[in-house]
Amino acid sequence: MNSASFAFGPYQIFAALVVVVAIFLILKYVRIVRQGSAYTVERFGRYTRTLGPGLHLLVPFIESVGAELSLKEQVLDIPNQEVITRDNAMVGVDGVVFYQVLDAAKAAYEVQNLELAILNLTMTNIRTVIGSMDLDEILSQRDKINASLLTVVDEATSSWGVKVTRIEIKDISPPRDIVDAMARQMKAEREKRAAILEAEGERGSEILRAEGEKQAAILEAEGRRQAAVLEAEARERLAQAEAEATRVVSQAIAEGDARAIQYFVAQKYVEAVGRFADSPNGRLVFMPLEATGLIGSIGGIRTLFEEGGPFDGAGAPAGGGPTAGPSGGGVRRSTPRPPSSG
Repeated sequence: MNSASFAFGPYQIFAALVVVVAIFLILKYVRIVRQGSAYTVERFGRYTRTLGPGLHLLVPFIESVGAELSLKEQVLDIPNQEVITRDNAMVGVDGVVFYQVLDAAKAAYEVQNLELAILNLTMTNIRTVIGSMDLDEILSQRDKINASLLTVVDEATSSWGVKVTRIEIKDISPPRDIVDAMARQMKAEREKRAAILEAEGERGSEILRAEGEKQAAILEAEGRRQAAVLEAEARERLAQAEAEATRVVSQAIAEGDARAIQYFVAQKYVEAVGRFADSPNGRLVFMPLEATGLIGSIGGIRTLFEEGGPFDGAGAPAGGGPTAGPSGGGVRRSTPRPPSSG
């Protein structure tokens, strides 16, 4: 009785089959497409449409999903390969490619293996571009290489519904001997630049030193010129003062004032005595110590002017020249006597 109660009849078996078939149909023909993906739909093996993100129903046993593609930007590594440059240098080059599928139908049906096709196309163009350049250009113009590769590869993959956004060369590896030669060249170039900078510094220093000496000489000459001008002005003023003093004395003599001539003669006498004392050739100077000698000389001149008038018609003092008496001042200079040998 218990075994009969758990037995399935034909209706239960049919219902179970219907449930299984329904689950199978739901899983196979009800498709959910995620964001950033695209599915191609084929009807009896022929492409009909592309499914975007969302829920989609397919016709059972008639339509099927052909290819599932990602519309996101993808990265493809380019393996290292040996490339010969235009100047016959062997270098190792690798890179990376960034691409994005824009047309899912073309990417699915225009090329058999999309990634392999992009990889081989990029490697072939890397050999072409680098083979047309010298080693120095390759090492210094990597942006130019990237731009050339991007232009060629993007144009070739446009028929596949793919947009190549960037191609970057990651590493360029010259041979070891070339690297050593480049290091020696760089060292020599830096030493050359250092020598040039040092020479330019020394030249600038010499120029500045010469400019300083020139400026010092100019300032020194200017100082001497100003000193000479000031000295000439001083002599001119002194001469003007002496001329004015002489004029005043002459005017006073002409007016009969004997004190003026006395002052003038006494001043000249004192100056002459001072020059005798300052003479470097003299060893011993004898001169009167009494003050009446100088006064007596001046007094004689005064008496001469009082008796004969200031000047005669010829311009000389009237009554003849003055006579020097015993009281007149005199200076006797002694000749140096050589020291005795004994």
